[in-house]
Amino acid sequence: MTGTTETATTLSMLSSDLASAVERAGSATVAIHARPRIPSSGVHWRPGIIVTADHTVRRDEEISVTFGDGRTVPATLAGRDPATDIAVLRAERSDAPAAELGDAGTLQVGHVVLAVGRAGEQVSASLGIVSAIANEWRSWRGGVIERLFRLDLAIYDGFSGGPLVDARGRVVGIDSSGLARGVATALPRSTVDRVTDQLLAAGHIARGYVGLAMQPVRLPGALVRALDLKSDGGVILVGVEPGGPGEKAGAMIGDVMVALDGKPVRTADDLVAALGPESVGRTVRAFIIRGGAPRELSIVVGERSRRNR
Repeated sequence: MTGTTETATTLSMLSSDLASAVERAGSATVAIHARPRIPSSGVHWRPGIIVTADHTVRRDEEISVTFGDGRTVPATLAGRDPATDIAVLRAERSDAPAAELGDAGTLQVGHVVLAVGRAGEQVSASLGIVSAIANEWRSWRGGVIERLFRLDLAIYDGFSGGPLVDARGRVVGIDSSGLARGVATALPRSTVDRVTDQLLAAGHIARGYVGLAMQPVRLPGALVRALDLKSDGGVILVGVEPGGPGEKAGAMIGDVMVALDGKPVRTADDLVAALGPESVGRTVRAFIIRGGAPRELSIVVGERSRRNR
């Protein structure tokens, strides 16, 4: 009986610890009213600043936030970044508790975590583990996420945008069901902090744009050897936007791009990776092959239109 008693005591302590973790994180978890039907969740990240999942914020105006004490206040959209699925709101609540933030870098595969949500007045929670970690993951829209966490837990309706919580009750990121279809994921605190700072400063995330459509292509071995290329991969230009940065630099349909600023370009993702916020306004050197002969184009990177992000 002693073993049974010890097991029951251990489970009781674990249960109490998890309940305490939910209570601590739940005090900074809010309900966001920015879409029809069910509200979504968000985190009072800093005093007066709410972060949530961008795909749950369906309107730019007439937004309100319900805090843990039941008080609902108006909120304004400070900015959104669909590429990382982060939206930032401002809400006037100087007396509401902000999240106790932890370090997502300490999480490992197998660690117990909680997804906390407030899709109404009451807080809810889901328990599971970190099932996988992808380092410096890039979304299909080009957003850089330092460490994407795949979670073995349920993100129920209204949970997206709520906190990812470690066993100590610290908020280490925000949950999202919008980055990978059918998969529960979470963004780390480092990504949330970086994107939040940029959105608060500018209202959007600048992303580079060259006005080129492309498809992967494999080059003949003889051409690779003749031009002393580093690989046999490249991208063939299948579209050049009139008046875009690429056309102004002299790019033509049928050109094959194999490098940008000395780095190989094998897929469209390689190009997107080179067109981060810091690239806007900068001149990049594109190494292309036209008619079997090498050429170099100097492209002044533009800024992608917000409606096309």
